Amino acid sequence: MTKILIIDDENRTRELIAKMIDSFGLDVETIPDGENVESGISAIKNHNPDIVFLDIQMPDGTGFDVLASIPNKEFEVIFITAHEEFAIKAIKFSALDYLLKPVDLSELRSSLEKAIEAVKEKSDSSSFEALQSNIQPNEKRRLVLKTSDSVHVVELDQIIRCEADRNYTSFFLVDNKKILVSKTLKDYETLLSGHNFLRIQQSHLINLNFIDRYDKKNGGAVVMKDGSEVPLSPAKRDVFFKRLENL
Repeated sequence: MTKILIIDDENRTRELIAKMIDSFGLDVETIPDGENVESGISAIKNHNPDIVFLDIQMPDGTGFDVLASIPNKEFEVIFITAHEEFAIKAIKFSALDYLLKPVDLSELRSSLEKAIEAVKEKSDSSSFEALQSNIQPNEKRRLVLKTSDSVHVVELDQIIRCEADRNYTSFFLVDNKKILVSKTLKDYETLLSGHNFLRIQQSHLINLNFIDRYDKKNGGAVVMKDGSEVPLSPAKRDVFFKRLENL
């Protein structure tokens, strides 16, 4: 049986999420226990959960403080948040999951089922380690990329470009590394757009810091520093050259 701990500063929210989970009829045990950082840490140590639903904003700190105090995080985490935009981006970079309040029933079930599968796979701590860096405003962002058999932690200045392959995305990194992940390019465009990445064609997202030159031949292409050529969509020409001027 999968043991699920729910930590939130509102008793009503803890009880509601527990009832919602119980309504799914899954082979789980729900434990609504922990209302702040101190009691949340105690609850994790006492109950040894498989999955933790963890509120971000609490009276005496944050859910991140709870995680930082647990040395061996042998559980999956689903964050709960109302509107913490920076925190959400840090969570996404770290390939962790979150739910927005008020919690939606179908989103809760989807997140829970993914977490139960992850528990079976015994995932490593790479995402937690990346999160500790990603929640610091002045630290380099680290992107966690999960493939079918590995977890990669990649700094953004290692990424030359990304290319769509239906519902997959290929990451082309320095040193000729390539990583294929089962997420769409749109997901990464949203995540990376504020970090000097630009989608210059439907299937291509590039790191502007790795541009070598623009070639006018064959309708126009952007040549990257690794020698790869990326076609420039006519619809993206104006925004591309405007971004080049500001580099």
